[in-house]
Amino acid sequence: MSENKNQFSIGLDSMARIYMSVSVLIMTIAAFLGGIGAWTDSHVLDTLHPYIFFVGFGNLAILILNRYLIAAVYADLKIDTGRQMRQVYAVLFSLLMVSVSVVYDQPLLKAATGLFLMWVALFPAIDIVRTLSLSRIWKEVSVRYYIFDVIFLVNANLGLFALGLKEAFPDTGLIPFFVTQSAYFLGSSFPLSISVMGFLYTYAWRRSDKKELIRMLFSIWSYVFVGGVLVFLVAILMGHYPGMMIISHILLFGVMALLGGFAVYLNRFFAKNFHHPALAWLLSGLAMLLATSAYGIFNIYFYDKIPFGSVPPIRASKMWIYHSHTHAALMGWITFSFIGMIYIVLPSIVKSGSLDLLRSGNPMEKLLDNAVMTHAFRQLTVALIATSGVMVAFWIESDLLLGLCGVVYSGSVYYLRVNLSRGLNQLKGKQ
Repeated sequence: MSENKNQFSIGLDSMARIYMSVSVLIMTIAAFLGGIGAWTDSHVLDTLHPYIFFVGFGNLAILILNRYLIAAVYADLKIDTGRQMRQVYAVLFSLLMVSVSVVYDQPLLKAATGLFLMWVALFPAIDIVRTLSLSRIWKEVSVRYYIFDVIFLVNANLGLFALGLKEAFPDTGLIPFFVTQSAYFLGSSFPLSISVMGFLYTYAWRRSDKKELIRMLFSIWSYVFVGGVLVFLVAILMGHYPGMMIISHILLFGVMALLGGFAVYLNRFFAKNFHHPALAWLLSGLAMLLATSAYGIFNIYFYDKIPFGSVPPIRASKMWIYHSHTHAALMGWITFSFIGMIYIVLPSIVKSGSLDLLRSGNPMEKLLDNAVMTHAFRQLTVALIATSGVMVAFWIESDLLLGLCGVVYSGSVYYLRVNLSRGLNQLKGKQ
């Protein structure tokens, strides 16, 4: 049952299923439109598909999944499934608004979407601050990550609001020069990235025999990662080349250490337990984060000293690096990681009908049957091939390959709903 009942509430397991279905559908549509847009050379679809991803999937990930992760640490932060259903409807309405704004070139509607989403995201942030003191938030390393997710989400929606105003009134000069589509997409990716980091600490290394050391390292990494991306953004806006290079390499070395450490953990887990597909998804996500970081450094290397504004500050002949950087982040690091998270969180909630298994049990136990896990590995294989194909397509400038891989990738993402729904039904039937 839900942890906070009201007349609009549904069971927590049902709410989690709805979140999964809606989120997967949004990711699928975004990827599919991106692929078709490349295939048909449609400027509208090329522009629209990242808005669908960030407005839809980005907001739902923090409003709902992130809330489960915080509440799993602090039980007094209740889950109101009625409110979460209203949040789902609000995000779907926002998707409609931003789609109309892009298709019909109505920037004021885009600004209204950002303002509305700020209002939607502000209430969970206020609720967290009212329920949890600053000392309690800072006590748990994972919650430090999760709380920054919510703050960054509010800021990202503020960016969408400002972007809409800037596009509607380009000559007023009221909106700063750095408010662009690229800046909005970059700002929207931050809360998703930070959420994955918190999840990796909470569950991947939860039962490590070097728990205190891991806690210290992730505590340090929280300052380096969150602070680093903020300072990095400032360096980009200032066009400070040495600063961009130094910070990007620090973050790259951190990602390399994280990827190596997780690979060791995964090897030990597989040797002692079973082949959990979620861990393979998370490892692949970290590998894509390494690729994202490498492409990012190449972006800086080919930096063309163009002021950060309407176009990315990189040589036109090297734009394939910029596009590879963004797609490795979205298709690989963020999407792969969240699919892995969903393969862990959803079965845990459905099995117990609550957050108990996430809170005090072992969410890494074998909850799904062998067929579902095998299909999850095959799904990952297809997604990896499609993502790699997208990177190659940007390099060789093949719209046909880009479109084909985008469509295949969208199918692999949608298969999450098919495969996991089958596994959750089987899990529910065993109760």
